[in-house]
Amino acid sequence: MQRKTKIVATLGPASSDPEVLNRLLQAGVDVVRLNFSHGKPEDHIQLAETVRAMARARGKTVGVLVDLQGPKIRIGKFEHGKITLKNGDRFILDSDCELGSQECVGLDYKELPRDVNRGTTLLLDDGRIVMWVEEVNGNQILCTVKQGGILSNNKGINRQGGGLSAAALTEKDMEDIKTAAALKADYLAVSFPRDGADMQLARTLMQASGGKSMLVAKIERAEAITNLEEILDASDAIMVARGDLGVEVGDAAVPGLQKRMIRMAREKNRLAITATQMMESMISSPIPTRAEVSDVANAVIDGTDAVMLSAETAAGQYPVEAVAAMDRVCLEAEKQEESAFRKQRMAMQFERVDESVAMAAMYIARHLQVKAIGALTESGSTALWMSRVNPDVPIYALTPRVDTRRKLTLFRGVYPVNFKPATSESEQVLLEAEDEMRRRGAVRDGDLIIFTIGEPIGKSGGTNTMKIVKVGESRKTTKQ
Repeated sequence: MQRKTKIVATLGPASSDPEVLNRLLQAGVDVVRLNFSHGKPEDHIQLAETVRAMARARGKTVGVLVDLQGPKIRIGKFEHGKITLKNGDRFILDSDCELGSQECVGLDYKELPRDVNRGTTLLLDDGRIVMWVEEVNGNQILCTVKQGGILSNNKGINRQGGGLSAAALTEKDMEDIKTAAALKADYLAVSFPRDGADMQLARTLMQASGGKSMLVAKIERAEAITNLEEILDASDAIMVARGDLGVEVGDAAVPGLQKRMIRMAREKNRLAITATQMMESMISSPIPTRAEVSDVANAVIDGTDAVMLSAETAAGQYPVEAVAAMDRVCLEAEKQEESAFRKQRMAMQFERVDESVAMAAMYIARHLQVKAIGALTESGSTALWMSRVNPDVPIYALTPRVDTRRKLTLFRGVYPVNFKPATSESEQVLLEAEDEMRRRGAVRDGDLIIFTIGEPIGKSGGTNTMKIVKVGESRKTTKQ
């Protein structure tokens, strides 16, 4: 049984060693995430090249996702590294403070005093520290501590309910987009987008740098929920980034929002990645908790395209074991999938011929004993539409284009295949495609395959033909 849900693994100190990287690929990683909050551009470029070379050696295609840092909305540093705050303490967030004390601390985000007023609730260190704003005096925010604890250097700040005006793309991000284009990143994740305009700007900058990355909007702000539809329209994928989002909207709201986001992404032919603390305990444990297993399984059942590991593989003690655990949980959860979105998808009206052909193939696949689908594709669009139905039948996307194959690594239920036919004659191309799928063990004589193809062959967006083939039958006819 092949796993349909894709696994994204973040690379870091625990997983950059070639031997560990090789084991991660063997364990089932489909896409590697390069976190641009850390490391140097040249290191990221080298790591991407290493991963791709290893994947080629294994006959495997692996995608590369570059994750931009985004705005640093954090406090500064303390003279002694940390302080302890008690409920009821008065504390000042001061953009002019150079070194923090028991009474105040500085701000990396100098505009914060302009974004808050009396009555604002600020959440520090992922909500572990809660402060209520009493007064704003110039560059100082005078607060009362509502929930105390230990506060240490450079912890993040969120405003409850959202509303911070920090731009999604910083100067660092704009430079990092050039690096992402240079390493030919397959996906570019934008941190803290507020609306569709933020994503459109990222796409413009990527294209100006010569890159062709698909854009992933990380849904982390409360405003992003309000503007979710326009963000989806301006993106190729979304990441359900449950950390900062949970702080801003409240942890209890996240499960329902996760289901809504995944559903909307599928409806709009977009991809969805579910992330943050999926197997957090495996940073220091060789096995996940039962709660983490249920969390990953529920994301799979919701229809997410991919599940993501962060610190588990970047800095954890058991990176390979974390991938293996996620692999087996996904496989088991895929046996329990809901079919409601399949029916909804099949009931929709289609405006494009290629999308209609893709949906016709999926309908037949569900009502005929079809072993596999072979989508001969240039851009990957046909495979994307098929994957939105979440079929039980594996979709093999046969394409000669390496950039398309790498992007397909994130599509649920789609398996990229390097396919370069020796001719442009349709019947001969389909015979070669049939042989390739037989060689891979996807089918054998007597099985039924559905092929989708565009005529004339080689034209992007030109899928206009569907054919049902019985494996081996054409060869018998040719011999006769």
